[in-house]
Amino acid sequence: MPQRGDIREGTVLSVSPQEVIIDLGVKREGIVPANDLSRLDEETLAEIQEGATLPVYILQPSDREGNLIVSISRALQEKDWLVAQDMMESNEIFEGEVSGYNSGGLEVIFGKLRGFVPASHISTLPRGISGDERKTQLSAYVDQQIPLKVIEVDRRRRRLIMSERAAHRRWQREHRKQLLEDLTVGEVRTGVVRSLANFGVFVDIGGADGLIHISELAWFPVGHPSEVVNVGDQVQVKVLRVDKQRERIGLSLKRVQPDPWSRVADDYKVSELIEAVVTRVTDFGAFVRLRSGVEGLLHVSEMADIRPDHPQSLVSPGDLLLLRVLRIETDRRRIGLSLRQVSETEWAEWAASYRESHALAAAKAEAVAEVEPEGEAAAEAVAEVEPEGEAAAEAV
Repeated sequence: MPQRGDIREGTVLSVSPQEVIIDLGVKREGIVPANDLSRLDEETLAEIQEGATLPVYILQPSDREGNLIVSISRALQEKDWLVAQDMMESNEIFEGEVSGYNSGGLEVIFGKLRGFVPASHISTLPRGISGDERKTQLSAYVDQQIPLKVIEVDRRRRRLIMSERAAHRRWQREHRKQLLEDLTVGEVRTGVVRSLANFGVFVDIGGADGLIHISELAWFPVGHPSEVVNVGDQVQVKVLRVDKQRERIGLSLKRVQPDPWSRVADDYKVSELIEAVVTRVTDFGAFVRLRSGVEGLLHVSEMADIRPDHPQSLVSPGDLLLLRVLRIETDRRRIGLSLRQVSETEWAEWAASYRESHALAAAKAEAVAEVEPEGEAAAEAVAEVEPEGEAAAEAV
């Protein structure tokens, strides 16, 4: 005799709007009431035809009139609960369709059930955002397919909890292994900057992160990665190393760009005058960046006729200087520069042209000040002549 909670297979004997009669292979036929039929979707209703075999859930082995009441909708749900339990135990990843959302997370279709993805289990949802912003971002998932992993099945409380974050981590681990197999040293990939650290930049190159060491960000010395890239930037990177055992990927940003030192011999000549910006000051001199991107050295002995006690008394990071090229050693990647060998006349002419060009910029800024008030302040700042430059000129 069937017991409440049993799931049985039965054959449809008759179909009407009021009920469906099912042969369960026992003395009495099972009756599917109209209220149960109303819970079924059109696709399932279309399958209920005479002779069809369907699963049913035993609701009442015998009602007041002695009828055997069964449910098709409950049987389908119970099967989905079993599927969900199996998927949780096997750690299976699947794609689910988002059917809705609330302030706490996403609602997901799972067969005849509804699963829930808490906001804390959505990897792409930022933390600490306002309630309105959270709802706006959650609404964008509706009707989308997302990877999911079942993390809780509670049939008694009818709780089916899923995690997109856990699925993403699992997918990322598996994809990382495949990516490590596919990567070739020397190839160029497109990636997105995910995070910055003092020692370099982590870039997602399609499901796995690689590291650009700070020394591989640019052909010139970099104090901090933020000087070159920002989180979210799309970048082209070259694969330098692939360590499958340790699952590490070494990347380079600078090696997808021409090495400026390869053009130094053509771009600069000994004794010519060039402009350069001070990047850092040391006890033995100052490093300056040329327009081509290479760095040269302004030795303390070439700063002034009278050697200063410390180079910082003459120049500071950010100063724009006029310098003379003393020597070019491309094989050692060195350029020697001089400030003291720039004559007063050369410096004065350069300073005058500098002031003239910035005065022109200030005039243009003032011309649009009526529509952009901020322009006036910017123009005044730009029009000022760098005091460090004048001080350095006097020292020469």
